[in-house]
Amino acid sequence: MGQETILIVIVVAFAAFMFYNSRKRKKQQEENATKMVPGARVMLSFGLYGTLVSVDDEKVTADVEIAPGTVVTVHRQTLSRVVEDTATEVETTATPEAEPTTGTVLNGEPIYGERVDDVDTTKKRTTED
Repeated sequence: MGQETILIVIVVAFAAFMFYNSRKRKKQQEENATKMVPGARVMLSFGLYGTLVSVDDEKVTADVEIAPGTVVTVHRQTLSRVVEDTATEVETTATPEAEPTTGTVLNGEPIYGERVDDVDTTKKRTTED
């Protein structure tokens, strides 16, 4: 009797979780659809950014301007999300790189990937027997 009860509880919890997720996804889709107006900056599902020119509900297509004068027609489902203006501005700051250390030695050997300036590559190694 105990195992049956646990199984029933798990099935009910799983069904409730699925119901909650479907409602949440539907709400997000409706919210996204209200933002999809001509002139909005959008991101397509394959990572391409552009400006939405028009949406044709009858043909289920959208015209997106990806560059000045370049308009592509895509399926409406490829419109992934509306990009906010603050998210499109990427701050790039130059960070000063640390000076590379030359000749770093660990137990008499240079660390992997480190440059050693004082090594003479013209000498051949010889072994003494």
